[in-house]
Amino acid sequence: MKNNDLLSRITVNPAQCGGRPCIRGMRIRVTDVLDLYAAGLTSKQILDELPDLEPEDLQACLQFAARKLDHALLANQ
Repeated sequence: MKNNDLLSRITVNPAQCGGRPCIRGMRIRVTDVLDLYAAGLTSKQILDELPDLEPEDLQACLQFAARKLDHALLANQ
């Protein structure tokens, strides 16, 4: 699956979850998935815990987070 296809799985709706990024319009936030990874769960365990998700959703969450964190910082000189 292409990167843009993965990112299309992440949706933002101001009327849902306080406008936080969610997965495919569901009330499962990107941060929910990232928190599970941070707690040490494997992808399989996350999919077992959240059966509405697909493996591509997990990839999309990781890619979304990586892109949000990849910002160049300009140093004051």
